Amino acid sequence: MNVAGEYLTVQAIVFACVALSLSLFFEFINGFHDTANAVATVIYTRSLPATAAVVWSGIWNFIGVLLSTGAVAYSVVAILPPSLVLNVASGRGAAALIGLLLAAVIWNFGTWYIGLPCSSSHALIGSILGVSLADSWIHSGSPGGLRWDQIQDVFLALSLSPIIGFGIAGILLYLLRLFIKEHNLFKPADQARTPPGWIRAILIVTCTGVSFAHGTNDGQKGMGLLMLVLIVVLPSALALNPELKPGDVHRLVTQLDQGIEFIQPKNPGKPPLPSDQATRVLVEFAAATGKMNDEVFPALGVKMTEFRSALANKASIQDLPYPERQTQRKNAYLINETISKLRKEQQIGKEDLKELSALLKSAIQYIPVWIKAVVAFSLGLGTMVGWKRIVTTVAERIGKNRLAYAQGASAEVTTMATILFADRLGLPVSTTHVLTSGIAGTMVANRAGVQRKTVVSIILAWVLTLPVCVFLGALFFAGSLFVFFNLLGWK
Repeated sequence: MNVAGEYLTVQAIVFACVALSLSLFFEFINGFHDTANAVATVIYTRSLPATAAVVWSGIWNFIGVLLSTGAVAYSVVAILPPSLVLNVASGRGAAALIGLLLAAVIWNFGTWYIGLPCSSSHALIGSILGVSLADSWIHSGSPGGLRWDQIQDVFLALSLSPIIGFGIAGILLYLLRLFIKEHNLFKPADQARTPPGWIRAILIVTCTGVSFAHGTNDGQKGMGLLMLVLIVVLPSALALNPELKPGDVHRLVTQLDQGIEFIQPKNPGKPPLPSDQATRVLVEFAAATGKMNDEVFPALGVKMTEFRSALANKASIQDLPYPERQTQRKNAYLINETISKLRKEQQIGKEDLKELSALLKSAIQYIPVWIKAVVAFSLGLGTMVGWKRIVTTVAERIGKNRLAYAQGASAEVTTMATILFADRLGLPVSTTHVLTSGIAGTMVANRAGVQRKTVVSIILAWVLTLPVCVFLGALFFAGSLFVFFNLLGWK
């Protein structure tokens, strides 16, 4: 079958059907878990009818996803080993994506079914770690291939955000009690009547903010993987950003010229390496265990020269022949990964090749608007179908008393601010973790106490998510490898 100028094999079609279904179902379940948190307060306090709340939340999720930068999406993808990302359009890459998606979907659906607010972020990242560990053991017999620096940044954000949510939401509620003397604001929500207009307005505004923030951060997590899935299916058509403007392409060529000139003094008198050898050198260096050696700069120069030659006299990416785009995506990825590692190891200055790196990212780390729209639609649809179980847990089962109006507002303001701040840094955080921690913090500040059994169950789900998804990711990756290599003959 010919699609977008590329011939799709039977293996690619099978993979596309399974992987795209899993990717969109993951976002659908993400709506069960995370977006349901955004509507919990407005539904439970009768500030909005359930149907109106989920539609309103879905609209703002959609807007948040559309306005997202894509930085969070690729910070999650960056956990995968460079060799796996580089060869994603292969049987090995296809097996990795199927394995991690299966693991994340199964755990997310299971925890939703029993009504536990579990983090889709943790499930996805745990699954990626499982695949990465299995891939590293298969190829090197050790876990040394994992990108611990990227993993550390991601887990620091995921670990600190619930603590921040608990503390700030509790402090905010305490301040509200000091300065606002409307006692009904701090009493459990009356399930028999609609709250006063000003209280409704506050809760609707905070719901809107959390929905928008969720779209800008959580909504991105599946987008990077969806892009990789599509690159496996259409490796040439989607390899490089087709929306790059002619001016951007010209600037990229200029920056590549300057980059070649910059590294020339660092490899004086060394003959150019063959292209395959240069690729191997940079892949090994970009790996977590990669060490600096005399061939890194010469290899970097070879890849810069190849990419520069491919773009020379091209007005846009569309002028590149389809087969050439996949090759140049690999070159752009290797150049950017090498520059990043050279900077981290202080082999070059922090500002050196900075503009080149930014342009390379814009060429390979892009999310088309239609993908954002599909993800946003899946999130919203998931909320409409599965919101009730999570709303009940958040509103009734965390505290010993039911949720009060001020508690809902405090927790949601804190959640919105935390997510938006993390989005600016390009770090993933869990809406579920921040909001449920915020609710618990407000229960303590409101002297309502917490239901120990529920809180222990939620914490247990948080603690188990990582090891279970690591195991499932590794298991399904191994199974997928067998299917793709032995049954489908996809090498």
